[in-house]
Amino acid sequence: MALDDYLQKYFPNLMLCPPLFYNWDYGIRFELGNPPLFKVDKALYMEQVYDRALSIYRYLHKANDEIYIVSNAHFADEPNPLRRKPKVYRRYINNKDVLKCLQHKVIPYVFANVYEIDDFETHRFILKCYGRNIKYGSLIKAICNNDVAIRPLIYHDVFLSIFPQELYFMYMMIGDVM
Repeated sequence: MALDDYLQKYFPNLMLCPPLFYNWDYGIRFELGNPPLFKVDKALYMEQVYDRALSIYRYLHKANDEIYIVSNAHFADEPNPLRRKPKVYRRYINNKDVLKCLQHKVIPYVFANVYEIDDFETHRFILKCYGRNIKYGSLIKAICNNDVAIRPLIYHDVFLSIFPQELYFMYMMIGDVM
């Protein structure tokens, strides 16, 4: 099933962009870290964030689950950002043959209604694979690292969608499950 068909079937009219929690009728929001702890002990705070994010992922995903990994990339400052084949997910997939199925779509800017900007576009990368194909520990940590500028990091919006009806999205040390 193609991503658009999947979303239309299980999440009709859902715009795949943050904040996902407020864009759907049902969802659970998790605080991944204890915010006051960040100022006291950044390393301990990040360990707590990693542990919680990975625990949620492991609860939702199994090795044989079909999963969509979807990223929205926004290149406001570059007129033609993709001059060569993108390396999205390369570090986070066990089987490099799976990366041959990576899809790329250019869609209207997903935040156009929020920021009233019409001349940007969103580059959406879609990879359908199985849980066993994902180096999920590295992927989840890289997503979490974005908010605190720790490397490695992924600075695009990354959504993990599990068949049939779950979406997992992390941002600003918050996890949303739809």
